[in-house]
Amino acid sequence: MPTKGQTIINPTNGDSVEFLETAKDTNGERVTIKAIVNSKGQDVPNHIHVLQDETFEVISGQLTILFAGKTHKLSAGEKITLPKNIPHNHYNNDDNSVTYILSVTPALDFDYLVENLVGLEADGKSKNGNFGLVQELVSLKYFESKTYLADMPVGVQKVLMNIIAPIGRLFGYRAIYKKYSGIEK
Repeated sequence: MPTKGQTIINPTNGDSVEFLETAKDTNGERVTIKAIVNSKGQDVPNHIHVLQDETFEVISGQLTILFAGKTHKLSAGEKITLPKNIPHNHYNNDDNSVTYILSVTPALDFDYLVENLVGLEADGKSKNGNFGLVQELVSLKYFESKTYLADMPVGVQKVLMNIIAPIGRLFGYRAIYKKYSGIEK
């Protein structure tokens, strides 16, 4: 379960996430994390948040943002809000690390999403920011923080997640793993 002050470190690349505010701390208003990303390249696929806005503020280094088909580079002191329903991604594309604060509103279960993505990545369950179609469909179906892949029609994803995600669960796939969060969903 995500808790204020908790830091999760990916031992394979040294990336870390610290929970500054969880959904529980803010009564569901927002989740705020501090991320230090040493690794270079995308950690997650290009995606669309249906219900949430994300605000990034760079503390040090440079953060690459793909937003609405354009690439932006944010440096220390710069801030951007990515509104819901717009395809985007964010990552470190430099040889130096980037540190940023991310606030997501409303919170929903975004803190659990982060906790599980970092856990899966640390366990080698992702490759170049992709977690595999079955895992991604299970996450799409069972997280309240509705997120869709930007590179596949949403209608196709809805059909696939309703067919494949329940089958994936039979094979042990979860949106929230007990191993990472203490609960299972």
